[in-house]
Amino acid sequence: MELSEIREKINAVDDQLLDLFLQRMDLSEEVAAYKNEHHQPILNKQREREILAKVAEKSGDRERFSYHLFSTIFELSRSRQAELITAPTKVESQVKTSLAAGGEVFPQTGLVACQGVEGANSQVACDRLLPRGNIVYVKSFEAVFSAVESGLCKFGVVPIENSSNGSVRAIYDLIQRKKFSIVRSTRLCIRHELLALPGVKMDDITEIYSHEQAIGQCSKFLGSLGGVRVIPCDNTAMAAKMVAESGSRHAAAISSHPCAALYGLQCVNDAIQDSDNNYTRFICITKDPIIYAGANRISLIIACDNKPGALYEILSKLAALGINMTKLESCPVTGRNFEFIFFLELEASVHEPGVLPMLEELERSCANFQFLGSYAEV
Repeated sequence: MELSEIREKINAVDDQLLDLFLQRMDLSEEVAAYKNEHHQPILNKQREREILAKVAEKSGDRERFSYHLFSTIFELSRSRQAELITAPTKVESQVKTSLAAGGEVFPQTGLVACQGVEGANSQVACDRLLPRGNIVYVKSFEAVFSAVESGLCKFGVVPIENSSNGSVRAIYDLIQRKKFSIVRSTRLCIRHELLALPGVKMDDITEIYSHEQAIGQCSKFLGSLGGVRVIPCDNTAMAAKMVAESGSRHAAAISSHPCAALYGLQCVNDAIQDSDNNYTRFICITKDPIIYAGANRISLIIACDNKPGALYEILSKLAALGINMTKLESCPVTGRNFEFIFFLELEASVHEPGVLPMLEELERSCANFQFLGSYAEV
């Protein structure tokens, strides 16, 4: 048989498949109407298993292909049903409230809290996120959240992840506990340098101060040193300030190049970080949920049942809508053996068809679900 003849037959089969698929989706809509009326859940795992067992039995050595085909059909069917179900969800209410509170453009001014002192990377992130904002410096990440929670500041800016060291778990914990929202994010290229008082040589240094993230990002350099104490402190800029004010010719700080000029220090070594591709992502947080115009990213925290295929079921909902996932990271649940929560970030807008129903379906099906916000990255 010629290839052209085979393709003609394939086209005919494709037409039949499409007709049958559309018929099945029509029936799924009728099922959704019934479930809506009788307040039944969308997922019927027992029925899906029964169908998949029949498919496997009839498919012979092509069972795995048929299994994935029908699994995808089930997911598409559930996605369509989720669009039609009218049962209220927390995420729907939160999204609608956030949209109503948002504006056409993200504000350029306002009081914003950040951890550290002048010259900190958080200050640079503040200037990028709110170019004409008034910065209130505080001593800790917890204090940033407290400043926003109390109403002292409308916004807070904190680091959420680093390309070398991963997520800042303390920030995720605070967002989850305080139930704050992410309203904006930005990425900064981080360049660490070893700074000390003018005239100080490498052989003179016995103590190095910096933030624990910066210490981790310069671990190879620090590991090559002998007889030098590495001392964590609250912030890289604060480390530079401490060294400058100490007057010690045996102390140095891992900090940024602008901090050298700011605090009267010199660069002893500018090739100390493990990777040149070193970026830190900062987020802007608010107490009240807000979605501003142009938001095209979504952050979530979810937990699923500890059983085979549980995470796949969640990811398949995203695949069914063609949503790109830019972050998936697991975190163990404190006090529970082999149980995890997951940090997810999606490239999607709540205005896109199917996205809000997908979030509602995740809320209904996940053991734990928290919508952290929809926002733009600048």
